[in-house]
Amino acid sequence: MQSTVTEINPERWVHSYGDYLYNYALSRLYSKDLAEDILQETFLYAWQSRDSFSGKSTERTWLISILKRKIADHYREKATKKEQGIEFNTPFIQGDFLQGKWNDERAPHDWGVDEDDLSKDENFMRSIRQCISHLPDKWKAVFTLKHIEELTNNEICEMLDMSDNNIWTILHRSRLRLRACIENLWFKKI
Repeated sequence: MQSTVTEINPERWVHSYGDYLYNYALSRLYSKDLAEDILQETFLYAWQSRDSFSGKSTERTWLISILKRKIADHYREKATKKEQGIEFNTPFIQGDFLQGKWNDERAPHDWGVDEDDLSKDENFMRSIRQCISHLPDKWKAVFTLKHIEELTNNEICEMLDMSDNNIWTILHRSRLRLRACIENLWFKKI
């Protein structure tokens, strides 16, 4: 049974949906404190706009849509701030390609694992979350919106007021940085 506006109860939201919404936010924001803050903003906004809840969807779906917008707003704000001193001539950014092909010294290593098994490997997932958390804010925003939220490049361009070329460049650099980070962090653990 779907809730109606008169049945809205914020205590039930926290009890029934709080853990799910928190884990959803944490998996996209990579910071416990930030996930808690965004979740509080979500509940506050939901309470303030409770009259707009028509009951056409479940409360959970309504709260998730608010949370998604709050996460997008966070990344939009971060993406518009000026980046501070990103070093582009690090070994995994400059010199990886020679005439359109991988530089043999920097070609990706064969990880020797089944890709489907990686998403089930807790150490790998912890390593990738840690690596993503260390990306510059704008890169983290673009990477998360593309690969976690699964937005199109056009949606990301509109949301972050960036060009398609800029999005592709950031995605490329993010992937290279993440590859290097994972190879240094995760492979040392296995």
